Amino acid sequence: MNLHEYQSKARFAEFGIPVLPGKAASTPQQVYEIARELGGKVVIKAQIPTPDRGKIGGILFAENSEQAETLANSLLGSVINGLIVRKVLVNPTVEIRQEMYLGITNDRATCKPMLVASREGGRNIIEVARENPELIVRDAINPCIGLRDYQIRGIASSIDLANEHWKHFLKITHDLYACYATSDAILAEINPLAITQDNRLLALDSKLVIDDNALYRHTDLAEMYDSDGESGQEARARAAGVSYVELEGQIGCIANGAGLAMTTIDIIHLYGDGAVKPASFLDIGGGAQSATVATALEIMLEDPQVQVVLLNIFGGITRCDEVSRGILQTLGKIQTKIPLIVRLAGTNATSALQMIDDAGHPNVTSAATLTEAARKAITAVQETN
Repeated sequence: MNLHEYQSKARFAEFGIPVLPGKAASTPQQVYEIARELGGKVVIKAQIPTPDRGKIGGILFAENSEQAETLANSLLGSVINGLIVRKVLVNPTVEIRQEMYLGITNDRATCKPMLVASREGGRNIIEVARENPELIVRDAINPCIGLRDYQIRGIASSIDLANEHWKHFLKITHDLYACYATSDAILAEINPLAITQDNRLLALDSKLVIDDNALYRHTDLAEMYDSDGESGQEARARAAGVSYVELEGQIGCIANGAGLAMTTIDIIHLYGDGAVKPASFLDIGGGAQSATVATALEIMLEDPQVQVVLLNIFGGITRCDEVSRGILQTLGKIQTKIPLIVRLAGTNATSALQMIDDAGHPNVTSAATLTEAARKAITAVQETN
């Protein structure tokens, strides 16, 4: 779950990380009032989950509260990268001497939190890594003993941070790790971490991404969830309690269990030979009832890039007859010409397939194996195109 900048900054402040004063606003009048409180000269930042906001008109600077209101009137309600700006963050402006990057993220290669820093901040860290990889400094953190002072000093030296800032940098980095670990985050990022003209270290921008699987431990953070950054399918899947991931392709995949879902994707890549790919996958989980299956199928059929749906279900806790009932329930409500390839195996598979055959839907085809199902789905895409 991605937090907005104003939410991330509030969370950072709870852990002692220095951030600028400011408030979120959803109307131009609120922006005017906040700007007056902050002295008039402010920066107005669109609260949308998209990188490089400054390059695409998402960050505006005002000299006074009246201009702030005018700029907010143009920014609020506008569409940036396909996202509607519903809120803005208003902060006072500050004179910057230097911008750096500081972040902590999950590293799959080492299976540890990774401390990442660069003396080049204020721009997309992925661009820095691609164009100037020598400017990225990393150090893995042992989660059993936590972040050590010597690691932070090594990072400070590697990014050529002046010695006078080391003590403050040490505290900010420790506070960032505490926020990351306590929040069950997968990313805690300050970009830029700025040295101001009056020689302060400040977190001018912030990003905090929380592990969805840990939200049950953080009801206060879960309440901050905002679906504006998600597609309609993603938001609906989250509400239904199923895992949905958008990809770039033509075949929508529904499976029960992450392993089976990934296997389904792999076999489509294998037989699709690069030309036919998965459009998305949806994991209905174990023990799904017909209503969950129906919702999953509706989500897939509403995805404009899906040309074929492949259902790959192994009936263990999930009974195949419940899957068939969900399929038929959806097809009874939604008229669609999208081909459905259904592979069922396990508990009640024979009777479940018979239910589908008896219904006689012309665009529903069964398959005995996953290989057969994948090939039929790929062929259906090719015939559609």
